[in-house]
Amino acid sequence: MAHLSSRPDLVARVHRIAGQVAAVEKALATDAPCATVLHRVAAVRGAVNGLLDEVIAEHLKEHVALPGLGDDERAAGAEELLAVIRRYAK
Repeated sequence: MAHLSSRPDLVARVHRIAGQVAAVEKALATDAPCATVLHRVAAVRGAVNGLLDEVIAEHLKEHVALPGLGDDERAAGAEELLAVIRRYAK
């Protein structure tokens, strides 16, 4: 997915997620209240889901819906996406 390397906004999202994960670790290490930990974990999950949505959308545009793709390329892109969705749904 070389086309993703040109998306600095995705890298910025990953950096924010890393900060959120560090906040979860700090909350656990400092014996923060359960509610605080739960809120921080939920924020991480939401951020990762948002990142996944972006990458899926980009994959669809570039590997399934892009005009000019051959049938084999389109089928391969759809299969890759289906594998990710199945793994995620477990």
